[in-house]
Amino acid sequence: MNRLARPAARRSAVRTLIAAAAAAALLVGCGSGTEDKTGSDKPTTGASAAPAAFPVTLTNAWGKTEVTEKPLKVATVSDGDTSIALALGLVPVITPDAEDGGPVPEYKQRALTKLGAGKLKTYDDTDGTDFEAIAAESPDVILGMNTWSMDTDYAKLAPIAPVVTYADKKGADTLTWQERLKNAAKALGLTAEADKVIAANGKAIADAAAAHPEFKGKTYTYAVVHPEQLTFMSHADQDPGIFEQIGLKKTAKAASYTADKNAVSLENLDELEADVLLMTYPFGDNGLLSASELESNKLFQSLTVVKGRHYAVIPSENTLSSAVAYPDALSFPWIVEKLTPILAQAVAGK
Repeated sequence: MNRLARPAARRSAVRTLIAAAAAAALLVGCGSGTEDKTGSDKPTTGASAAPAAFPVTLTNAWGKTEVTEKPLKVATVSDGDTSIALALGLVPVITPDAEDGGPVPEYKQRALTKLGAGKLKTYDDTDGTDFEAIAAESPDVILGMNTWSMDTDYAKLAPIAPVVTYADKKGADTLTWQERLKNAAKALGLTAEADKVIAANGKAIADAAAAHPEFKGKTYTYAVVHPEQLTFMSHADQDPGIFEQIGLKKTAKAASYTADKNAVSLENLDELEADVLLMTYPFGDNGLLSASELESNKLFQSLTVVKGRHYAVIPSENTLSSAVAYPDALSFPWIVEKLTPILAQAVAGK
């Protein structure tokens, strides 16, 4: 959704959603750790900044950031910041290993391929930001628009290079991906490029909605099976996101749930009733119950939405469920591409 709290880095789908659950169960989150010359030698592939854009001074929650000249080497401290850089046409000189050595999400690999980079140079962020690894790359600027750890990291990052981060500490949770992108773009002299990305992503969702007028006005429930509960994610207070931008709307039952009150008991599965029911199982065997266990539940089977085959599972294996939770400038069009056919089949009852 377009206004979700975002964790410091989107790990694998499981780690992302654990963070989400801990942060009030929000709507639901390159690999090698070794240097790849193709990527690290091309930090600014596909992007350019107008000389007149500098110097740039940005106020942040810890002081001021001044970028005196065009940044050529950009480091990132979260996966969301890596997405910002790639969306703007920049290959970071170093990033956290968001995939923990696992497969790179399709949308990220597409961007890397387009920019002529095979892999990203990464550092192990299991224990937090690796300041020494970042410093070793001598970056011109450090992007930190998508991290929850800036309150502790800023003092160690600032001596390395200018840090581009949010103006208010609340921004860690509240800024939209558009706002994060535009703020970073100011420091990079790429405001026009950011506007193009925002316009292209807006067109992607508008085109999908126009191609599927049958979505308009259909109610939906989105639920996630966490280890401790089945969670009603599409609660009334949840900001409209991709589901609603494409034409769906929340059910009346959504008013009964909030970010702090979102558990659905197995005795009350009828709370999930809607024109379309969407679920995801990001924790696999560690979830409260599996897809087969829920689908064999008699009450679940009795739901009109299930009997009408207007029920679909959003996969987590390809990172779609975690991307839906935390859409950003880079993943947004890919989410629309992958989610639209799932919604189309659910609305049609196929």
